[in-house]
This record gives sequence, C-alpha cells and structure tokens, in this order.
Amino acid sequence: MVPYELLERVVAIFERLGIPYFVTGSIAAMAYGEPRLTNDIDIVAEVVETQIPPLVAAFPAEDYYISADMIREAIRHRSQFNIIHPTSGLKVDVILRRNTPFDQSRSQRVRRIHPAPSYEANFAAPEDVIIKKMEYYSEGGSEKHLRDITGMLLTSPGEIDRDYIGRWVVTLGLSGVWSAIQARLGP
Repeated sequence: MVPYELLERVVAIFERLGIPYFVTGSIAAMAYGEPRLTNDIDIVAEVVETQIPPLVAAFPAEDYYISADMIREAIRHRSQFNIIHPTSGLKVDVILRRNTPFDQSRSQRVRRIHPAPSYEANFAAPEDVIIKKMEYYSEGGSEKHLRDITGMLLTSPGEIDRDYIGRWVVTLGLSGVWSAIQARLGP
C-alpha cells in the first residue's frame, strides 16, 4: 500500500460515515507543490462519539490499528488519533478540528481535488497548508516545512493568495518565518 491508496480508503470511509474532513500536511503540500517521501497523512476532521463504532469497524484489526479509546480522548481534548497500517508502515494522523478563527477559516476554504485519477478528496487550500507549515516550522524548526512551502510557492504561484497569507501571518505571529520564506524566493 502507498500513501494515496491509504488516503483513498480513509476518504471513502469518512465520506460514507458523513465525517467532515480535509487533507493537509505533506500530502496537501505535494498536491500543490513538489513531490517528496512521506509515511504519514494528516487529516483534519470532525468526528463525534456516535461515529466511533462504525469508524473502528471500517478498519479491520487484522490490517489496521485504530483505538476507540484514543478517538474518545481525541474528541474530549480536541487532539488527534491515529489510523496505522502496520504492513506498509503508513500512518494517518486524524486531527480534531478546533474552534479557532483560523480553523474556522480553513474549513470554509476546502477544495475538492483529485489526489489520484481514481478518486477526489477534500484538501485544505494551499494558503492554509502554507500557514500551518509556517506554524510547525516556528514550533520545531524542521527544514522540510520550509522546503514544502517554497515548493508550493514556486510550483503554484498563480493559485496562491499571498494577501490572505499576509493577514494570517500577522494574526498568528508568523511574520519572521514569512520574511525568511520571501528571502528564499528572491525577487
């Protein structure tokens, strides 16, 4: 199994169960930018208690690891839980949507795209992927986030609303990171 096959399965299950979601992180960055290796898929979702039993049942224990208790904890603390495919080493981080102004904004800006020819899925808008990657960079300093951001800006320049990014950069205190990215891109 490769990441896009696992994503296709998760998307089909979320859509069948009526779980609102959108793909973000490295998979979204690759959709709008340059390819790279990754073993995890990040999905922001709104899972509720009544969806836990059918969600767990949709991923057979002989092929996947998913814990009903971890889902309950994630719902309670607005954190995340995992869906793991041990055979391939792939992991899905399901991040519960928070009620912040930024999460509300990015939930309203979701785009329906084809990550592979066989299916469509909901993806965060490229600007929102860039903003989250700037947040992750400011928290941990991983160079991969800056590479993803610059790859997106170079690959899809006409698709990206820099004014929208600029507004959130100020609101979220990311001006220094944004300036460093601008310097990488040059004139």
